[in-house]
Amino acid sequence: MLAILNVIIPVFALMALGYSAVRFRLFPSEGVRGLVLFVNNFATPCLLFHAMATSDFSTTFNWGVIGPFYVGAVASFVFGSLIAIRFFKNRPGEGVSSGFAAMFTNTVLIGIPIIQRAYGTQALATAFSIIAFHASVLITVGMLTMELVRRDGAPLHKALWVAFIRIISNPLMWGIAAGVAVNLLGIKLIESVDAFVNMMAAAVTPAALFGLGGALNDYKLSENWAQSLSMSLLKLLLQPAIAYVLMIYVLHVDHEYARYGVLLAAMPSGINAYVFATYYNRGVNVATNTILITTVLSVLTVSAWLYILGL
Repeated sequence: MLAILNVIIPVFALMALGYSAVRFRLFPSEGVRGLVLFVNNFATPCLLFHAMATSDFSTTFNWGVIGPFYVGAVASFVFGSLIAIRFFKNRPGEGVSSGFAAMFTNTVLIGIPIIQRAYGTQALATAFSIIAFHASVLITVGMLTMELVRRDGAPLHKALWVAFIRIISNPLMWGIAAGVAVNLLGIKLIESVDAFVNMMAAAVTPAALFGLGGALNDYKLSENWAQSLSMSLLKLLLQPAIAYVLMIYVLHVDHEYARYGVLLAAMPSGINAYVFATYYNRGVNVATNTILITTVLSVLTVSAWLYILGL
């Protein structure tokens, strides 16, 4: 238990520091967005680049880990959408937005720091093999589904085009692609470039957690808390449970690698759930509440998954 606390406490302490700094006006709230943009657009691409450039691809891309992760994510999306539409009587578009919040994982701002703290840098290569497809695959699934169910939906080719633009314009994908290219071509970075990349990568954890904590000041619980709690339980419990069962009992994946994928699936909802909801103007309150609830509850649920996985 002490080992679990040693992983969890520093991560959420940094988030609490960011939240308190903004809450008590010790750090400007307008600076949070800039900090998160720095993490997503500059620091994390460097971290991804370095991981891909130095990875052994024969073990990194383990489809026994990648596949179950996405099966769990899509299952949460389907169940979340159906629950929102049938039980909470949402319109189809709002239901899809709720399901997306139950599906999309905070892989970068919380996932990377916790996995690195729990299992060390050797776990990052496998985690990045999932992250490489995460935004592109799940945003495409969400957008296509939304366009199919919205009564005012645009043609599918438009949704595909928007998804494609989002994919190729994502700096995370640039970092991954550049790292893979360097690895496959056998290019060795000169010392000064390698030092620069490592310095940028080292900024990811503190900046990401501090920035996310500050951003939580913008999320307030509304009247949709019951629906948001339902989506949160799908995200924090169902999604990693499906990944766990498939990896351990169906595919018999080596436990060392399976725990990386399961723990990543257990992370809270990512900020892209809010971006998706505002893009379509559907279920924005549910998306924001789900991000808030999953982030808070993940203190307990991530600890539980670390215990189940044997840390």
